[in-house]
Amino acid sequence: MANIVVVLAVVLLLVGSLATRSYLIALIGLPLYLLIGFLVSSLIIYVRELISGGGRPPIAGPIVNLLIYFNSLFDYQSTLARKWPTFRLIRDSHSEIFTADPINIEYILKTNFPNYGKGQYNFDIMKDLFGDGIFAVDGDKWRHQRKLASYEFSAKVLRDFSSAVFRSNASKLALRVSIEAVAGREMDLQDLLMKSTMDSMFKVGFGIDLDTLSGSDDISNQFIKAFDDSNVIVYWRYVDVFWKIKRFLNISQERALRNNIKIIDDFVYKLIHHKRKQMNKTECTKEDILSRFLEEGEKDREKMTDKYLRDIILNFLIAGKDSSANTLAWFFYMLCKHPQVQEKVVQEVALATEVAAPFSIVEFVPKLTDATLDRMHYLHAALTETLRLYPAVPVDGKCSNEDDILPDGHKVKKGDGISYMPYAMGRMTYLWGEDAVEFRPERWLENGIFQAESPFKFTAFQAGPRICLGKEFAYRQMKILASTLVFFFRFQLVDETKEATYRTMFTLHMDKGLPVFASQRYHFDFD
Repeated sequence: MANIVVVLAVVLLLVGSLATRSYLIALIGLPLYLLIGFLVSSLIIYVRELISGGGRPPIAGPIVNLLIYFNSLFDYQSTLARKWPTFRLIRDSHSEIFTADPINIEYILKTNFPNYGKGQYNFDIMKDLFGDGIFAVDGDKWRHQRKLASYEFSAKVLRDFSSAVFRSNASKLALRVSIEAVAGREMDLQDLLMKSTMDSMFKVGFGIDLDTLSGSDDISNQFIKAFDDSNVIVYWRYVDVFWKIKRFLNISQERALRNNIKIIDDFVYKLIHHKRKQMNKTECTKEDILSRFLEEGEKDREKMTDKYLRDIILNFLIAGKDSSANTLAWFFYMLCKHPQVQEKVVQEVALATEVAAPFSIVEFVPKLTDATLDRMHYLHAALTETLRLYPAVPVDGKCSNEDDILPDGHKVKKGDGISYMPYAMGRMTYLWGEDAVEFRPERWLENGIFQAESPFKFTAFQAGPRICLGKEFAYRQMKILASTLVFFFRFQLVDETKEATYRTMFTLHMDKGLPVFASQRYHFDFD
């Protein structure tokens, strides 16, 4: 059907040129002809699918609706999910099925896992940025990276090393917040959290002291901006039917993406080369993940190329930096909206650490051991409640390899896209009760003890064979940063009447940052 659009456009172009005898006018009108052709073909498909029915999920509209509602995409999906737990949007080549039904999700992510991979459609969209990384691939490459990452995340040496890095960077972040608090200046807390988690990920992942939090490293800041902007542009491809043409012509957003990827590649390849040189030194320790991947790569140099390592690094970054920082930004936003929750967290942190004010940061942070963090059930519940309403990955797409029937009876055709919707699911009353849209950490507690939900209902960390390996890693980082900041500072939104919104991208990034004021809970020293 995509070919029909091109044919219609060419026919209209020829007719226009003959009628006007002006090839220039006809050529200028080409984008309009393409749009008309696309709309006509979409209407034909829509009518055809409405008539056919046949046990397929209900049609919520044409795929162009994703473009129309792009800036509020996840809320649009939530509106549809309230009407139909499973629905579809139709496009020229296949249907895009969306589900908020835990039974279907368990089937897709676990029971019939082999039939639902990322697929060629998703890979083609993602590959320029994510390459052959774990989030974009299936098959042997996915299994290879999964096996290596599984081993690393289960290693005690990485757990101890990462905890030390998280505590160190929590101290640095608290110092930066303190400077702004004493001066009475507003700050973008999301930006500070992004830089802090970026520094942590580079130290834990690659053994590099990046120090973006200081704001003095222009090259690192250019890399961060290029990476975040590329995330947005690549996600836009899902609603831009002409993105391949734009990429071929190197125009519009695709031109910006190409420039951003050059910045990203230059930065990452320098990092890899630096690490290879460092690895040649006998005194070099191998605590970070990249060193261990390079060490593994010595066994198979043909597979572990610099390009493959580049892809692994970028996928690791979006998992570690974006997920934790975005969740923490929404967490502090909710604490500002619910000051009583903020105070409950403070009380629990004080009780768990057995610390009474006044107390210095240097004395406090070492007390955030694994045993101490495990006692913070209310903080864990508040973070989880944040993830329920503001999941790091708001929607996750798969592709059907063969015709299938979902547990709810709906038919899936080979080539259909099928996505589950963590953002929408968190707002469904048929899953969470009448107070589903309310921020209530207590829903996760029973007699003060945290109680987990089914991973097919609370899908923030995926489930089944692709379940997030870094789940405990992420919770540990978030709890260390959150407990440190909340214990020493009281946060307030700069504009308490303004509702936060998101940027539509792969991760749930808060749009326009998180402007806050921080005030010290009491006078303290950093040494």
